[in-house]
This record gives sequence, C-alpha cells and structure tokens, in this order.
Amino acid sequence: MIDTSKIREHMEVIGADGVHIGTVDKVDGQRIKLTKADSGMGSHKGHHHYIPLSLVAEVDGKKVWLSANSDVAVSFEEEKSDPT
Repeated sequence: MIDTSKIREHMEVIGADGVHIGTVDKVDGQRIKLTKADSGMGSHKGHHHYIPLSLVAEVDGKKVWLSANSDVAVSFEEEKSDPT
C-alpha cells in the first residue's frame, strides 16, 4: 500500500510511461486534484481534473508515479467545472 500522505501540492504527476500528466493541487478524498493551469488542453483547459489514488504506484521525492500509462490515466481523469 502506498503512503498517499506523502503527496504534496506542486508535485509532478507522471504516468508509468514517464509522460507528464499534471501537477498536484491537493489530495481531495480518494483522488488527486490537479491544478487548472496544468490540467488538460483544448476543451479540457481551465478545469480541474482528478485522478484516483488507486492509480498511484509510488511517491518519490517531488513526483507521483502512476501505475497506468499517461494515455490510460488521462481516460480515468474526472473533470469537474470549478469556479476556483
């Protein structure tokens, strides 16, 4: 089991394939909330995205590594319009 209490604001989230997915805003329940500024392109830009904590494989220094490749992890993101 991964110690998700080590996940901190501004950590980089990376897929198992080494591709950057986003930047941690905060842990929100059982998921990681990504910053709006680094959380999607096109119609996804300007929205917070969430990744389930169940996808976290390792927390290493300033990086959160996921067990899924970036293309798969992005499909798990839950978009939520948020005025903040």
